Amino acid sequence: MIRHKITAQITPFLGFLFLFLGLSNLSQAQQSLETLNQALRYSRYARLALKIIPIREQDRSFVLQMPVEKIEENLEFDTYQFAYAVLSGFQEPITAQNLIILTREDVVRETDFHIYFEKRVTIPETQEMAFAMIQATDTRQGDVYYYHTDLISPFIFGHSDFWAYYEDGVPFDQSFVIQKEPIEFKGRTVVNLHNFHYPATFDAPLPPMEIRPAPVPREIKVDYKGSFMANLPVTFDEDGYYFIQSDTNSTQGMMLKAVPETFPRVNDFDEMVDMVVYISTRREHETLKEAKDKKIALDQYWFGLTKDEETARKLIREYFKQIEFANILFTDFKEGWKTDRGMVYTVMGPPNEVSFRLNGEIWSYVGANSNSKITFTFARVRNILTPNYYILNRSRALQPEWFKSITTWRNAQMVF
Repeated sequence: MIRHKITAQITPFLGFLFLFLGLSNLSQAQQSLETLNQALRYSRYARLALKIIPIREQDRSFVLQMPVEKIEENLEFDTYQFAYAVLSGFQEPITAQNLIILTREDVVRETDFHIYFEKRVTIPETQEMAFAMIQATDTRQGDVYYYHTDLISPFIFGHSDFWAYYEDGVPFDQSFVIQKEPIEFKGRTVVNLHNFHYPATFDAPLPPMEIRPAPVPREIKVDYKGSFMANLPVTFDEDGYYFIQSDTNSTQGMMLKAVPETFPRVNDFDEMVDMVVYISTRREHETLKEAKDKKIALDQYWFGLTKDEETARKLIREYFKQIEFANILFTDFKEGWKTDRGMVYTVMGPPNEVSFRLNGEIWSYVGANSNSKITFTFARVRNILTPNYYILNRSRALQPEWFKSITTWRNAQMVF
């Protein structure tokens, strides 16, 4: 899929005006990472996807790689105003004083798919925590996109001194890699990297109202695949996830989930059976799993819900579109749809409000009459593989709205 190259520009005066207005409003609102509504990060209609990848140069010095994925076709650079900030905490106000503008001169590389910025930052010795944030403001309707990541915090084990890159030199900005597709690792002083493979599979998570602990495997198998040289293309060919390190005595590295070429879409009928667990009864799901011909069984399942072929096709498209987005947004060492956030996203749809804390993430869904709101809270868990590992705080109080959403799905009435 090749997108058109950028051609048009807006005038410098209009660009300055949009920028001035955007920063003025932000300053007046005195927003912080804790008060921002970052729902656009998970929207099905987002036009950009932002990322920050910190590469460690020294203990408190980082290169901030900031690739911006162009989801919107024919995206013009000056349609957006970009800025970044380094903050000391989630409560620090984001103002015109600490936001640093990103201009065309800051672009390291621009391709059909990305705009790639890069900045070097050093955190003062007296500063206990640090968080990097990138912001993109759509000058047409004022939508503001955000992304943030920890530089120094209790929830990370540190940052690696290398990263993976696409063939065009843009930093690899996702957590999953298609099997047998080459990527290249680079680092300022890195020569060899060590490759650990975890051939693990995971079950779908328990529903939000199930408060008993989920089963945990007693041991995790790991295969050391040896070392490979940086600056040469490498592929990851086996199911599971990989942890890449430059120093096996450290806790720092890069995790990649190896997925089939169909990912993030459904791979086969067996996988489709697994994925309908969220909206099926236990008996329905067991019947599907035991069926010899999964395609026939699934056809009967979907038609049984809707009693109409066209409605069934519409329901299938919508449900697996949610699965696809969950895989894109939330894949870590599990497929995105198997994570707690992916499960809630699949069933409930994109949240209306998303707020972050240092130790968690909060999603809110606002009812049609705006008088009702249901909230899902995800606790952040320190994990060596990923800084973005979240577990849902389960509660029986979530059951009524959860069942209501499942019923809406089964009646083919879910609209996003």
